[in-house]
Amino acid sequence: MDPAAEEARLLGLRFQRGFLAGRRLGAFPWARPCLGLPRPGPQQQPPLEWKSVNFMKKLAQTQTDSIFLSKCKQMGIIPKGPKELEKILKSSSDALLLLDILQKTILHPLCLKYPPSVKYRRCFISELIKKHESVATEPLDELYDVLADILNKEESTSCYKSYLLPTGDSVTLSEKVAIISQGTTGLVTWDAALYIAEWAIENSAIFSNRTVLELGSGIGLTGIAICKTCNPKAYVFSDYHHCVLEQLRENIHLNGFVLESETENHTKMQSQSQRAEVMDLQGPKITVAELDWDSVAEEQLSELQADVVIAADVVYDPQITLSLIGVLQQLSIFKTAGKPPEIYIAFTVRNPDTYQLFQTELDKVGIGWQVVPTHTKNLFLYDLHSNITLLKLLA
Repeated sequence: MDPAAEEARLLGLRFQRGFLAGRRLGAFPWARPCLGLPRPGPQQQPPLEWKSVNFMKKLAQTQTDSIFLSKCKQMGIIPKGPKELEKILKSSSDALLLLDILQKTILHPLCLKYPPSVKYRRCFISELIKKHESVATEPLDELYDVLADILNKEESTSCYKSYLLPTGDSVTLSEKVAIISQGTTGLVTWDAALYIAEWAIENSAIFSNRTVLELGSGIGLTGIAICKTCNPKAYVFSDYHHCVLEQLRENIHLNGFVLESETENHTKMQSQSQRAEVMDLQGPKITVAELDWDSVAEEQLSELQADVVIAADVVYDPQITLSLIGVLQQLSIFKTAGKPPEIYIAFTVRNPDTYQLFQTELDKVGIGWQVVPTHTKNLFLYDLHSNITLLKLLA
């Protein structure tokens, strides 16, 4: 493929992934290097520039794209990446690139069926129009038609976000536009959930044919991604807030799964052959459990018989952290097939004191921990500069 055409194709795919997932528009490759690092703060050292062209070529030739980017991040190097949209448009008057981006984003079938918020779509198409007007004299009718259509839409408190999986499938979630809604932060997807989902996809053997318990599932991104890509035997989503549990069940259904209780009720009315067909198609046994960490009984946790326990972004408040430690302590003593469950906790380190408290409390109850190395693939375009840590707990 012609290098320029390949560059345009990759740029379009980057816009597609970012747009469908509702990522912040400032992170899109509009008019700056799309793989740069943030400007260093007062406590940071300026990132290294490339020392030589030969070094860049050698590193690029010996690593896959994903490993290459991971190494760049670890070494504090600024890769120069594909050209941004504005530069490509200035080098060509062809409107096909903009039309391709339009088809991959606002006119994508997923977006038409499960659209991001009205405000998000309006801001996106407005930015696309700005880039077109900065380099072209003739208007592109398709852009203005889309803008006119969006301007006639009513705002909503809810929206959809879709995350493309390497299998070609996707995870689509209904979530709230506001970070805090109905008295909880659990109705939006947080970066640590994306992080652990990526790690799980890359380490699917840990979950394959095993029973997985997720603590604090929120609206379901991590669990649905694992159910679609890692072939677990059973998956137990759990949370406590009633609005979160309701949204979680809705998203499980939205992605084509049936809860175990619903399957049992449905198969009672079917013939034996129909039941066998349903069992073959339904994938993992999926349940949603209401778990109050302050009052959950040992019997309830023991009955889940989890081989693997995961959680994302549950270490952010001292009081909640102490409640979590109590649950982890109980889980660590239960054994399935003679072994305690493997436990993985991912979280964004926003307050070092809370992170330190979590480690200290783990030590107090005799639970060891080790940091899990960073995975190589960045599938979901969350902020790569977030301080996200994944711990494996050692009973």
